[in-house]
Amino acid sequence: MLVFLLLSNLSFSGAVQSGIFGGHEAEPHSRPYMASLQIPTHSTQPRYHTCGGVLIRQDYVLTAAHCLNESIPNVRAMEVVLGAHNINQKEASQQRIKVKKFLRHPLFTGLNQYDYDIMLLKLKTKAKLNKFVRVMELPKKDGSVPAEMWCWVAGWGRRAPGSQAEHLLQEVQVQIMNIEACKASWQTYFNTTHMTCSSSSQGKGFCQGDSGGPLVCNCEAQGIAAYTAEACTDPIYPQVYTRISAFLPWMKKVMKGQDSEP
Repeated sequence: MLVFLLLSNLSFSGAVQSGIFGGHEAEPHSRPYMASLQIPTHSTQPRYHTCGGVLIRQDYVLTAAHCLNESIPNVRAMEVVLGAHNINQKEASQQRIKVKKFLRHPLFTGLNQYDYDIMLLKLKTKAKLNKFVRVMELPKKDGSVPAEMWCWVAGWGRRAPGSQAEHLLQEVQVQIMNIEACKASWQTYFNTTHMTCSSSSQGKGFCQGDSGGPLVCNCEAQGIAAYTAEACTDPIYPQVYTRISAFLPWMKKVMKGQDSEP
């Protein structure tokens, strides 16, 4: 059984809780741009982490569109947690901010379609920038990530399919693959203009479901963790990210439009 599944061997990575495999615990607060998207629950744990995200402006977090899964109770009561290392603790560095608006790409449907998997979260209040909370640099408009470049992915959660979620921020280095090789593996599900991918053959990457977390290359957010095979480490299927540079015009248009509202 796949998590949040639309295809027989494919799953959105953010269906349950996030995870990094083949990596290690990040140095506390070494990635101050990271965001944990959390949803309230009625269990003994008041909130649970459902997706990652990246702070791109004091009042905006960038994440994956499928993180707004309407089948999850209370999903629109989502909070963004910034400045966290241990998401199971109330660290003094943490800032909890409610989401004012969910701004998904209008062409994303989530119905047997994995393209346009990008969403802006407009925050109700601006984040206070300090050494624990910082804005991430975005790529240039026509920026691309060359094959074989080493990049980083980080997140909270599962280190393997079906394992318990990890509460400390994990990180892993991944190697970018040739676009044509990505296309050959994923075929019609891979858009060479809107996506990039990293190899899972070395047993490293994101697992169920570090969706929305950034792919960081040369200190810039180049991608958003989007989807992977259910087994996570399946060497046949690379791990796929939404390419941020392809959506910069849309992002700027949306934020400009929101800024003009009263």
